[in-house]
Amino acid sequence: MKLRIRDLREDSDLTQQRVAEMLMCDQSLYSKYERGERPVPLEIIVKLADLYETSIDYLVGRTDNKKPYK
Repeated sequence: MKLRIRDLREDSDLTQQRVAEMLMCDQSLYSKYERGERPVPLEIIVKLADLYETSIDYLVGRTDNKKPYK
């Protein structure tokens, strides 16, 4: 599954290191998430959706609507 987390990170002017710190994980692990080399745990997906103020469905490509659900 190709997540949209790289585009969202870049659009937010954040580094991989900064996002990794917010998620309390190592930058190299976060980099593997972005490249699709490691599956992203649901807990991390939820944190990323909160960070970027979007829905999990948008992160995983099930919708093109960036706005989170109410």
